[in-house]
Amino acid sequence: MINFAKILATVGGIGYIPKGGGTMASMVYCLVWVLLPDLSLLFQVVLLIFVLTAGVWSATILEKNWGKDNNRVVIDELAGMIIALLTIPVKLKFVLIALVLFRFFDILKPLGIRRLEKLPVGWGVMADDVLSGFYSLVILQLAIKVNLI
Repeated sequence: MINFAKILATVGGIGYIPKGGGTMASMVYCLVWVLLPDLSLLFQVVLLIFVLTAGVWSATILEKNWGKDNNRVVIDELAGMIIALLTIPVKLKFVLIALVLFRFFDILKPLGIRRLEKLPVGWGVMADDVLSGFYSLVILQLAIKVNLI
């Protein structure tokens, strides 16, 4: 069971990359999103629910061995990136902006994001990235709606 948790939490091993694993996990979903532009909103939401559930479960399991919010756990970045791209038109410039916005919020953790890390076990691991993804989505949607980009 712990090996399955490691596969999920590290997004198939991406989390073992010494530096930039979170960014790499985010980029993997960006690549999927661009290469499969016809993913339905329903599919994306179902995928998000699966990733969130798997992330809370696997991060909780692995915290006992790896410690709290270990950098090898990158499934949270995958979840945040899925959120950042929900309902965004499939254009390369939008995916790049979404990636930059998401990583900005995920790394700096402004606007209450840092507080969410204090939630217990896997919930804290996932929640800050969910809010980072949500902020990224809202800003990108607003920028698109008012023709800033």
